[in-house]
Amino acid sequence: MNLGSLEAPTGARKKRKRIGRGEGSGHGGTSTKGHKGQKARAGGYHKTGFEGGQMPLARRLPKFGFTNPFHKEFAVVNVGDLNDLAKETIVDEKFLKEQGYVKKLHDGVKILAGGDIKVPLIFKGTRVSESAKKKIIAAGGRVE
Repeated sequence: MNLGSLEAPTGARKKRKRIGRGEGSGHGGTSTKGHKGQKARAGGYHKTGFEGGQMPLARRLPKFGFTNPFHKEFAVVNVGDLNDLAKETIVDEKFLKEQGYVKKLHDGVKILAGGDIKVPLIFKGTRVSESAKKKIIAAGGRVE
């Protein structure tokens, strides 16, 4: 075996279809588009959802519901997840992101009351639910 006898495997090299370059190319004449009609025209095809004049599905179905454009989404952390932290640790959004408690900050972080907290921690610049606040204060921590 030598370099001169090497061949590319079948299907490895594909030839581009050169449309509209004369009859000799095999793709002349109608240029693989068939005869006349909307699909054969330059720039001619319908927009998304068009159903040939039939009332489109998006308009046939009933509309309901409401999406609030001002909706805020918060990353959630339970107080029970923070028991492995040292005493008097300052817990804020940046700290929670760096330590991997939250993946994405979204519109902020909210501390919820899931689990029990045994370590006194200092919470700054995060939203805290009322029941979580009671648990934090009971453990000797504070919310600023």
